[in-house]
Amino acid sequence: MEFLCYHRDRPGSEALRQELAEDHWSYMDRYEAELIARGPTFVADDGPPTGSLHIVDLPDPAAARAFAFDEPNYQAGVYRDVLLRRWRNLLGRTMWDFPGGRTGGDRYLVLGLGSGEAADLAVPSCRDDLIAYGPLLSDDGAAWLGTASLVRAPDPDSASAVLTRDRYSDVEVHHWDFGGRRQLN
Repeated sequence: MEFLCYHRDRPGSEALRQELAEDHWSYMDRYEAELIARGPTFVADDGPPTGSLHIVDLPDPAAARAFAFDEPNYQAGVYRDVLLRRWRNLLGRTMWDFPGGRTGGDRYLVLGLGSGEAADLAVPSCRDDLIAYGPLLSDDGAAWLGTASLVRAPDPDSASAVLTRDRYSDVEVHHWDFGGRRQLN
């Protein structure tokens, strides 16, 4: 089962986050084979981090909760909250398989939060710019709760265009960067 875990930073926690960087990376190293995507979010490309995104394939919701809440930054109080949802990988690849590589162009996390009738279940035509894409689901996978995408785009408005905005109660766009220690092309 695939899960999206987005830890949002607590204001003023940047120094603690930096202090715990090695602990965080070591923790994530334990999940290297299960990670589909990972990386920090920012207010702007050159701004301080605002969160940490991980998309991970784990056996069940209990394992996903353990992953999210045992994480060292969470345990130390770096994060103010956690969005944890089942997710379905409609691209069938990891961020390391993204044909656009690690560099070139701005990258964004786009979260469309909603409920009711599902929207944006088909992969958009801009597939070459999609790093990850799929629906957010309830723990049992039965209810659609939104859509999450990692996308290469020239600006936040272009990034959010990957979703049908009027089908969501809220759409968030965050600058995002590839994370982790893996050597990427």
